[in-house]
Amino acid sequence: MPLNLSKTQLAKEKANLAMYRRYLPSLDLKRQQLTGERNKAKALLSKIQSEIARRIEGIGAEIPMLADKDIDLKGLVTLKTVKLGEVNVVGQRLPRLVDMEVAVAPYGYMARPPWVDLVVLRLKEVLQLRVEAQVTRRQVALLDAAVRKVTQRVNLFDKVLIPRAKASIRRIDIALGDLERAAVVNSKIAKRKNEGVTI
Repeated sequence: MPLNLSKTQLAKEKANLAMYRRYLPSLDLKRQQLTGERNKAKALLSKIQSEIARRIEGIGAEIPMLADKDIDLKGLVTLKTVKLGEVNVVGQRLPRLVDMEVAVAPYGYMARPPWVDLVVLRLKEVLQLRVEAQVTRRQVALLDAAVRKVTQRVNLFDKVLIPRAKASIRRIDIALGDLERAAVVNSKIAKRKNEGVTI
């Protein structure tokens, strides 16, 4: 679309430039905050994953009787329900774990050794951590997408809209200046003609 080289368009372009410059810092701040929250979520995810690995290794050391293949522990602990809520972080809605219910398969206390109770407890802990890791992984993914989106907006303002508005203002200023000079020259020529002086 061709640029309208008028004073009205100049005022419009200047208003747009002022608006872009006003919004850019807040967008950039939002990007920084979202990046910080994403980094926190990634650090938390890494911590949870390390804790899961540590707990799984610890179970083997704490309960060496698990090596006994005669005792069936399959399906002993299962995830029954997970209740998620939402939390607003810098305008981004993120899931958060509110509650979870773990089902323990009934087992005879006399049929299985007493250390199975400890296995149940440790499996519940690991299952809780795995659910927390899954929720945190989803938070990281949502924050990644939000950072990407805000970064695109920052780049749009910083690299496209602001330079385009500046270039338009410059073009209109030059065109209006040329028109003004042409009008002055034309008026001088007309004045001299009226005075009977020829150039």
